[in-house]
Amino acid sequence: MRISVMKFSRSYITAFASITLIISWFLFNSFKSQNIEFQPTETIKTEQIPTVLVKNSYASNHEVNYKIFGRTEANRVVTLKAETSGLVINTPSKEGQILDTGQIVCRLQTDARKAKLDQAKALLELRRFDLKTTEALVAKGFKSKIQLKSQMAEVDVATANVKQSQIELSNVNIRNQFNSILLKQIAEIGDYLLPGQSCATVIELNPLIVVVELTEQQVEKVQLDQNAEIELLSGNTLTGMISYIEPVSNPATRTFRTEIEVDNSDYKFRGGLTASVSIKSEIVKAHLIPSKILTLNTSGEISVRYVNTDNSVGLSVVNQIDEEPNGIWVTGLPDEALIIIDGQDYVSVGSIVEPKFTNSKNI
Repeated sequence: MRISVMKFSRSYITAFASITLIISWFLFNSFKSQNIEFQPTETIKTEQIPTVLVKNSYASNHEVNYKIFGRTEANRVVTLKAETSGLVINTPSKEGQILDTGQIVCRLQTDARKAKLDQAKALLELRRFDLKTTEALVAKGFKSKIQLKSQMAEVDVATANVKQSQIELSNVNIRNQFNSILLKQIAEIGDYLLPGQSCATVIELNPLIVVVELTEQQVEKVQLDQNAEIELLSGNTLTGMISYIEPVSNPATRTFRTEIEVDNSDYKFRGGLTASVSIKSEIVKAHLIPSKILTLNTSGEISVRYVNTDNSVGLSVVNQIDEEPNGIWVTGLPDEALIIIDGQDYVSVGSIVEPKFTNSKNI
């Protein structure tokens, strides 16, 4: 009985397969006779438009500041020298001491200078007495006017000798010529100085001078008596005024030495300090943008991507002119621009994008 069932099942399956094959052949020939061809189903791809985050940016007037690093210097450095010869007997000032105008820095031995001055004064008195006597005798006709003129000349010579002796005596005291600081005491007690030899070096730190080097472009935008803001590494801020602009550039650097005078009457600041100088130059129309949106074009120039009115991506080369804690100031963009804040690195110039506006003030 089981064998019969199995034979019946196999016969059924064979018959079903045969019928299926016949139907398939019939359909194939039927389609073939009607020239019907099967075409593969096409897959329709829809290109997705990228979304970028944008923000309206408007150009506004901005005062450009040139920021340059410089250094502080003394207004002048002078070496005090002897005008007469003599032995150094006293150096009353100490290095680093603030000196007033006329203050003695080196004192030389007077030797016979005081006696010479006394002798010259005595001779002058004698010549004056002789002159008065001669004038009286000339009035009475006992002496000629020629003798009177000779006597007057002798008085002039004696007067000159007194003045010369006074100068020589005064020169034994080598004095400071302006308010300054004693930088270095060169001559010591016991040294013998000849005319022209050095006694000490002094520096003038009031006013203090801040020196910067300006480029050709910068020097055209600044002028004498213009204010400048200075910040030292210590955090101290100063205000100065441009007092000198070199008329010829440095041939090695092509820059112009520029000096800024700063009040330093309390001698708080020294020479040789690093200074950050800010000089106002001009007012230009510029955009304040986040520095993170800067990109490079194919030539390696700093640029900014923005969205045009037709939603295509544009690219403008920009020039950074200033910076602030919340962004940088640039020129080169249209007066009104829909700048791309996020996604600029994933779109190309000319491509169509979907702009999405942001109202965040922190971007």
